[in-house]
Amino acid sequence: MNTDILSGSATDLGGKIKETIGGAIGDKRLQSEGAVDQLGGTVQKTIGEARDAVEGSVRPLIDYVRQFSRERPFTAAAVAGVLGIAIVNTLRGR
Repeated sequence: MNTDILSGSATDLGGKIKETIGGAIGDKRLQSEGAVDQLGGTVQKTIGEARDAVEGSVRPLIDYVRQFSRERPFTAAAVAGVLGIAIVNTLRGR
C-alpha cells in the first residue's frame, strides 16, 4: 500500500462526511463538494492501486535481468546489442 492509496482513502472518507453533513443541514454546496472529494479520492486510490500492480509485476523482471547480467555479462551485452539493432531497424522502417 502506498501513499496514494492512503491519501485517496482519506479524501474519499472526508468527501462522504461532507456530503452527509451537507445533506443533513440542507447545504447543497457542501454536499457537492463532498461528491467531488469522493471522486478525487477514488481516482487517487485507483492510481495508487495501479502503481502497486505495476510495481509487483515489473520488479521481479528487473531483478531477474540484473541478476542475469551480473552472472553472464558478455551474454547480456550480446543480447542488448541484438535488441538495440532490432529497435533501430524497426524505427528506420526495415
